[in-house]
Amino acid sequence: MAKVFTITEGLENMGAIRTGGQGSVYKGKRMAPVMTAVKLLPTPIYTENKDDRNFRDFQNEVDKLKKVNENPSPHVVKILNSGLTESGSLPFIEMEYIEGPDLEDLLRPPHNPVFTIREVMKLAEQLAAALAHCHRVGVKHGDIKSNNVKFNTETGNYMLLDFGLAVMSDEQRRSSLRNAGAVEFMAPEQYDGKMLLESDVYSYGVVLYEVLTGTVPFPLMNRNESSRNMVMLAHLEKQVPDLGGLRSVRIPEDWPEDKKAHEQQIPEWLLAVIDRCLEKQPERRFADGMELHEAVCSGIEASNNTERYLEVLSGYKTENELLLGELKKYRSLEKLKWVFGIMVLILLALSIFGVNALLGDYRQGNSGTGKDSTGVQATSTGIPGTEKPAADTVKRAGSAVKRDSVKKKPGTVNLQKTKDGIVNDVPYF
Repeated sequence: MAKVFTITEGLENMGAIRTGGQGSVYKGKRMAPVMTAVKLLPTPIYTENKDDRNFRDFQNEVDKLKKVNENPSPHVVKILNSGLTESGSLPFIEMEYIEGPDLEDLLRPPHNPVFTIREVMKLAEQLAAALAHCHRVGVKHGDIKSNNVKFNTETGNYMLLDFGLAVMSDEQRRSSLRNAGAVEFMAPEQYDGKMLLESDVYSYGVVLYEVLTGTVPFPLMNRNESSRNMVMLAHLEKQVPDLGGLRSVRIPEDWPEDKKAHEQQIPEWLLAVIDRCLEKQPERRFADGMELHEAVCSGIEASNNTERYLEVLSGYKTENELLLGELKKYRSLEKLKWVFGIMVLILLALSIFGVNALLGDYRQGNSGTGKDSTGVQATSTGIPGTEKPAADTVKRAGSAVKRDSVKKKPGTVNLQKTKDGIVNDVPYF
């Protein structure tokens, strides 16, 4: 491919990636085999002197961009270099080249015309994190749109690209936006040349609206001035079209019916975030990327049983299957309770049987040693066969008949006789 012009020493121009009113993006190649993306700004700077306002503004904004890279974010493109081209004296910023499609590509065939809810949640969190990272160091992007957000095929992350407007002066920015800006994504105040932190928040809301519905709230029919003015006026005055209704007609016909139903169930917190981002007045939106990111993270965390919810929405399981799984778990738990109860009863029965057996052995042992039921040793004359029973034993034998006629005491369930004919009550445990 022939070179168009030289960018700078050691940086080869590999041809244009995209051109527009805010400047052109070229694919660059350094002497080492490293691919980069180079943003060329349209206004030349002929003197590299701080007395030159354009050069001063450019340097100030580049210094801000360097702060973005002091603590790199996985969702923000890295700024590698900046300066003026050797030919043409055009300001440029050199960024890492991200391999992968942008959001605009992902909404075209052969891809689906809308994102799944699960993927929208991922994009919402990662793009909000990118804005928070930039706003924390005072950098306003100013040109957030679907073709400035890429899916990095190496990392699986969404990344914010192209800080061209961020390095322009106010006057350059105003002229650029008026003539060639992406009016479909611009906040109302940007038509007057203003660029606020809240302007990035508005554009973020348009991006989420687009991936949910397959279209921006106010599409640009053609590139003529009249059409651009109509879109600008719509952002200023018209109510945003119903998101849910547009999504329902854009969901692919070849999706299963249960998935179609699930994909129309947009979380309330996500709708609320988008509505607030698209407020006409800047002060009614989220103040900056940090507040926006916090709201998105809170919404995801507040979703009832997030993992189960995402599993349903992604179509991996139907809701009936999930409910059936929960029912099976419940029944298994009930069965476990019954088994546990039966085991307790068995242990209790074994305990009672053991105690009774021990008590029986104890009483048999007493009779075998010549002791009576009271444990008193009988007296003996020393001549075999002439042992006399203890006096207490005689008395108790005489009262055996009386005891036998008395009503059994409460709490006794068994009667046993000793070898002497004495009846004893056995307590029930």
